[in-house]
Amino acid sequence: MTTVSSAEHTRRDFLYIATGAVGAVGAAAVLVPLVSQMNPDASTIAAGAPVDINLAPIAEGQIVKVFWRSKPIFIFHRSPKEIEEAKKVDVASLRDPATDAERTKPGHEKWLVVIGICTHLGCIPLPHQGEFDGWFCPCHGSQYDTAGRIRKGPAPQNLHLPPYAFLSDTRIRIG
Repeated sequence: MTTVSSAEHTRRDFLYIATGAVGAVGAAAVLVPLVSQMNPDASTIAAGAPVDINLAPIAEGQIVKVFWRSKPIFIFHRSPKEIEEAKKVDVASLRDPATDAERTKPGHEKWLVVIGICTHLGCIPLPHQGEFDGWFCPCHGSQYDTAGRIRKGPAPQNLHLPPYAFLSDTRIRIG
């Protein structure tokens, strides 16, 4: 009878170690995709994430459309003339009363940021159209002024304002 001392490694010891290593690699190969599939999808993260916008390239009088949470956002660089016209409007005559100052951020009156969805049936209005040179919804005739306030047509409310803040004079964060 032959005995093997415990200090010597046998073929059986090698098989135990090799089986354990293959099992560990297999477990990791199963667990990594299982855990990563629990994370939210990249499009879901992007849909709710804040969006930073550089305002520097937007010319005076220009309206730029960006998307936040799958909604069109209109960023309007208003001229001094357009700001004055918006301030002159008699707020009491409006269907959804709001002053121009309530629709912009203090110190940044030249920038109007609105959600570009008509409050009547959800159409996307056209910029620089209509009697008030703001937005015109061609679907049902709603007209908004240069402050995004409903002035004519079936829409019940002004264009909604997204949550946004100025990071600097030339950058905003929406969301």
